[in-house]
This record gives sequence, structure tokens and C-alpha cells, in this order.
Amino acid sequence: MIPIDIRPDKLAQEMLDYSRKLGQGMENLLNAEAIDTGVSPKQPVYKEDKLVLYRYDTPEGVTPSAVPLLIVYALVNRPYMTDIQEDRSTIKGLLATGQDVYLIDWGYPDQADRAINLDDYINGYIDSCVDHLREQLGVDKVNLLGICQGGVFSLMYASMHPDKVNNLVTMVTPVDFKTPDNLLSAWIQNVDVDLAVDTIGNIPGELLNWTFLTLKPYSLMGQKYINMVDMLDDPAKVKNFLRMEKWIFDSPDQAGETFRQFTKDFYQRNGFINGGVMLGEREVDLKNVTCPVLNIYALQDHLVPPDASRPMKGLVGSEDYTELAFPGGHIGIYVSGKAQKEVTPAIGKWLNERS
Repeated sequence: MIPIDIRPDKLAQEMLDYSRKLGQGMENLLNAEAIDTGVSPKQPVYKEDKLVLYRYDTPEGVTPSAVPLLIVYALVNRPYMTDIQEDRSTIKGLLATGQDVYLIDWGYPDQADRAINLDDYINGYIDSCVDHLREQLGVDKVNLLGICQGGVFSLMYASMHPDKVNNLVTMVTPVDFKTPDNLLSAWIQNVDVDLAVDTIGNIPGELLNWTFLTLKPYSLMGQKYINMVDMLDDPAKVKNFLRMEKWIFDSPDQAGETFRQFTKDFYQRNGFINGGVMLGEREVDLKNVTCPVLNIYALQDHLVPPDASRPMKGLVGSEDYTELAFPGGHIGIYVSGKAQKEVTPAIGKWLNERS
């Protein structure tokens, strides 16, 4: 048995250091400036209902690609995760590789939007943004980058409009929603989605957010606040921590009909694998995705396990399919230092070779 070394002088010093960090931390928290939602300059170029399409400013000295890159983010969180801080920004990394970056901000649905369905998002909003870019820039096709649920949306869009998509990049995107290690899928199998939507309309963002947090309660709701004490005496680290906290709890409500269809078609019926996903009167068929595809997944992802994403290779009709496995988690794939060095340069290189 290894003896525990707890000397009075060592314990006293640790208590003094802890108290000092707490005191300095309180001062840093009180003096923290307003937390921004993205750090890269951008301009609105198109609006429809609550949607805003942004274009990010091209860095000085960089010549942008002639083919625009449209980022389609998930509905459940806000897209500034891709641009969370100066040295950890997927957007900045893509701009540096010469991408002409556009991003859809879905906004915050309210009860007036409860009837919006998947067809409205895919063949309505996304198609409107794509057509706007095609018209304004004089191009026939755009590049798509779909993130998480936005990757599912992008796959559906590319299958419905293959003539408008030049290249498709998906990040942490599920296609098999019933893998044994998918905790979120196991949780939602027996939920009466119809009862929930028919009763409350839109699904509250807070409800979904706490669902995600409780999948890993110790690390996501306990350990991180204990670890926070070690950074409280550093103002820059405090601000970065608060940025992440702001994003985590900035969860828009979900349009009721979209939540109903997405949950039932994908999580409960596994629609990409089993078929039967309808947008309007047309069925989604991933064999119609014939453009080059780059599929990026995270090896430690607890929300989209690698086995949920890898089957994409056998489902799409593309003859140019590439996979990139990132040694990190669902969020680390955007914000970790390793991701800045590996993931965004790889996306830029892959796109530049095909654009």
C-alpha cells in the first residue's frame, strides 16, 4: 500500500494557493468583458425569415477560390463554435487556405415556425442560399461543408440537387443512427415524439441541451468546473472558458415538425440505412450524391461515434470518397490546437485540388 503524503506544511500551501486562485478568479470574472459570438469579420449577404447568410472577409494577401464554400451547421446549437476564438477557429483556418467562406445562421425559431419541416429547410432555405450564391457569383455549383446535423442536411441536399454541388465535406455526421455505441440514439428510441410535439409545439433548446450534457454528466457538468479553478487566475483563459460556456447554453428551440420528422426518420427508423426519408413527394437516395465527398469523423466522439459515420462510404454514389479520422471528440474537432493544424488545412487542400 502506497502511503499518502499529506504534510501539514504542504496542505497549508495548497490551501493558500487555492484561496489565491479563487480570489483572483472572482476579480477576473467580475472584470470579464462581454463575450463575443465569433471573432472573424463577416457581412450579411442574404436574409430570409429568421435565416441570415454571412460571408466572411477574405484575409489580406489571400486570393479566394472561385467556388464558394457554404457551411451548413446543426439546428441545435449556434454556429459560432466554428469561430470561437482567435487561435481556435475553423473559419479562420478555412479562409487561410483560400476558401470563400459563407455560413448559414438559422436564428432562433419561435412558435410561428413550429410547422417548418425538413423539406422547408433542405429544398427551401438551403436551396435559396445556394441559388443566391450561384446568381451573385456567376457559378454553377458551390462547395458544401455540413457539420453534425448540418452534415445530414447537406447529404440530403446533395442528393436532391446534385447539379448544384461541386464538392461535399461532412464533419461528425451520422448516417447510421442505430450503432450499439450511440447513447443518444438508445435514449430516444422509446420517446413518444408525436406526443411531445403535439403537446408543446417547438422543442425547447434547454431540454435538448441538458439531454446532451447528461450523456456524460461527470465530465460535462462536474469535472470541468473543478478544473476551472486552475485557470481562474489567467484572464485570457477565463474569457475562453466563458466563451465555451456561452456557446454550450446558447441552444435555440427546435421547430416542432422538423424535430418530429428528423427524430422519427433518422433516430427511430434509421432512414439513410433503411430508406423511406421523404422531402415533399421525393425520397432521399444517397446514391444521387455523385460529387467528391470528404467525410471527417472524431475517434472519441460520444454523440456521433465513428461507426455511425463510416457507413457513408457505401451509401453515397460518389467515386471520389475520402475519409479523415481525427483523434479527438465532437467539439475538439473544431476547437483543439491539433484540429487547427490538421483538420482545416486538410479540408482546404482537398477542396483546392477539386475546385
